[in-house]
Amino acid sequence: MNNTLTLVCWNFENNGKSDPQRRGAGDELLRSLNADIVFRQELWDAGANGKVIFHEQSRTLGLQGVLGEGSCTALFYNPAKFSVVRDWTQSRAPHFVMLPTALALRYEAAGPNALPFNAISYHLNYASAEQRLLEAEWLTTWADKGWPMPDGHRYTLPAIYAGDNNSYPTGSRGDLPLPDLSTVKNLPHRLHRSYAGPSGQRVPDTRPDTAFRTAGLEDAALYWATAPHGDPRALSRTVNACDTHGPDSRVDRAYLTPELLPAITGFDVIEVDEDLSDHHILRLILDSDQINSILNQPVGA
Repeated sequence: MNNTLTLVCWNFENNGKSDPQRRGAGDELLRSLNADIVFRQELWDAGANGKVIFHEQSRTLGLQGVLGEGSCTALFYNPAKFSVVRDWTQSRAPHFVMLPTALALRYEAAGPNALPFNAISYHLNYASAEQRLLEAEWLTTWADKGWPMPDGHRYTLPAIYAGDNNSYPTGSRGDLPLPDLSTVKNLPHRLHRSYAGPSGQRVPDTRPDTAFRTAGLEDAALYWATAPHGDPRALSRTVNACDTHGPDSRVDRAYLTPELLPAITGFDVIEVDEDLSDHHILRLILDSDQINSILNQPVGA
């Protein structure tokens, strides 16, 4: 019996660039990964005409899905393993340029008295470091949600985030180096991926990562890369280097609340041909028995 849960995250560029064949190829690639939860970004055309494309993609994946407002983000989940107990998607609308999709999911195998958990697919703003910081700070509110349980107590929901940060990790040991901004030839992009430091000199934008970690969230790739039985390749690039935009970077990341970290048994980056998408796929593997135990031993709110 399979005792793992597979979660994947992909910013599939423009949902296949309005090309049905390219979109179908991307969906088949995702289907081949047998994911239990899929965190998606950039589904621009999926909500048109009564969500015809979105429903088609759900069928291809063999999963149920929730499409966020504006088709910016979505979550797909295996209905044999998870059910939605609350949709938080609209609750933070004014603070985001591209709305996240945020769901409280129940893991059915954990039993009726287990705590649900929050799953959040997000896409931070492309052009503004100040807006990204605002969005990251608001995203952390889903790591601080109380939930009433049958025992009469209120507990804090665990949370799993995955998305495109359009910014860099803080540069921990073993991670990809931060870019030298002078080598980023596209000047608007240099602006977009940096902010003015205390001296006024622009520096690479790592503030969303700092905000998440200040709120107690942990970078799943960094955790697995530095774990005793982990793999440093978890810190692989998620976007390729190019002449205009600078070096390989790890802008796509997944973050977990600390109680979920012991359930991680794998993390890797699946490289995708650049003709299909400009981002690679994150894959996070969780031990289902550990998840069961964690959700049945909740932390007080």
